[in-house]
Amino acid sequence: MKHLEIELKTLLKKEEYDHLKEQFSHIQPVLQKNYYIDTPDFQLREKKVAMRIRTFSNWAELTLKVPQTVGNMEYNQKLTLPEAEHYLEKQILPQGMVMEKLAEIGIESHDWFVLGCLATIRYEMETSIGLMALDESHYFDHTDYELELEVTDCEQGKVDFQQFLSENGITYQKAPSKLIRFIKSMKKC
Repeated sequence: MKHLEIELKTLLKKEEYDHLKEQFSHIQPVLQKNYYIDTPDFQLREKKVAMRIRTFSNWAELTLKVPQTVGNMEYNQKLTLPEAEHYLEKQILPQGMVMEKLAEIGIESHDWFVLGCLATIRYEMETSIGLMALDESHYFDHTDYELELEVTDCEQGKVDFQQFLSENGITYQKAPSKLIRFIKSMKKC
C-alpha cells in the first residue's frame, strides 16, 4: 500500500504534552517500536530516504518513506510479528513493494543494518483539522514529546495547525523526523 503523507509537527515541552494529553484522555494509547534500517554506509540517508520496521502488539509493517515536493510517499508492507522479528534478527528484508521501490531509486543492497529502536507511546485521534497524534518517544537515554497532524492540504493544514497550537498555548518548535533525532542521539552515545 502506498500513500502520500503530508505531516505537520512540533516538538513539545513536557508541560505542553501533559496539557494536550488531557484532550486525548479517552484514547487508548498504542505502543509502537520503530526499528530504523539502512546500509552500513548509509545509502538510504544519502538519498534522504527513511526505512523502518514498526511493530505493534500483534502485527508489524515495513515502511519506506521517499521525499516528494510536498510530503513523503510512504510505501507500507504488512508483516506478521514473527516475520518482523525474523527480518530484524537476520538484518534482511522481505521481497515485495519496498524492495522494488529501493531498486527503482538505485539501492540494491543486500547488506542491511538495524540502527536501533525508538519506542513511541502514541495517542491518535481524528479531528476536524486532520489526524492528530500525540507522541512520547524513548530512544537511548532520551525522551521527547511531539504533536503531529496529518493533512491532505498542506497550506490549509499549516493555518489550522498554527491556530490549534495558538489556542493551546503551545510554542511551535521545529521537529526533525524521529529518524533524524534518533541518529543525532546515536552519534552522542
